[in-house]
Amino acid sequence: MSVTGAGTTEVPRSDLADTVLERLTAMYGAAADPERAAAARAYMKDVAPFLGVPTPERRALSRTVLQGTPRPDEADCTAIALRCWQLPEREYHYFAVDYLRRHVGRCSSGFLPVTRQLITTVSWWDTVDLLAAHVVGGLVAADPKLTEDMDAWIADDDLWVARTALLHQLRYKEHTDSRRLFAYCLRQSGHPDFFIRKAIGWCLREYAKTDPDAVRDFLARERGRFAPLSVREALKNIGA
Repeated sequence: MSVTGAGTTEVPRSDLADTVLERLTAMYGAAADPERAAAARAYMKDVAPFLGVPTPERRALSRTVLQGTPRPDEADCTAIALRCWQLPEREYHYFAVDYLRRHVGRCSSGFLPVTRQLITTVSWWDTVDLLAAHVVGGLVAADPKLTEDMDAWIADDDLWVARTALLHQLRYKEHTDSRRLFAYCLRQSGHPDFFIRKAIGWCLREYAKTDPDAVRDFLARERGRFAPLSVREALKNIGA
């Protein structure tokens, strides 16, 4: 049964989220660096404001924030992610992504609409790609029935939702459903946007590490349907 949707999930009550957000905003806020923030915002094409906390320092602060906290349940994961996304600075979104990557195994198939909400809010590759490969991919691996949702997502008008469908098997290796992977690439082969064309090449290149002959054979048959960028990316490590 399909569980995905385009609606908005309400933030559930969570004592753990209260604790985490209080610590998080205090510690990240104290480490803010306006000069670094301006540079980061420019690099990320002004998608969101930044605090200016470099990744190594941010992750060290995150470990301190989470020290002594219990393992979350699904409601805690939902509350922490959505409340982080309500904050404007991008580092809070990164915290949420890292948290979900760590605890995706605590979430059921019903968490997929939450990930869609994150993917379609303040959308850019820096959060979408990690959510796709580590969170959506983990949910689908745990419940193959969610492939029905991926079949819908690959046809979605939102390019970030379609990109997620392309990338959700990125870490599956020998467990990749190659038939579905190739079908998704063909479904979006004519897409004009760079981020879709790049994602096609990326997911094929990644699968080529597991089965290079399958990728070569697929492109030998179908390369005329793909943008040169997609083909270049797909064959980068295996040749024509």
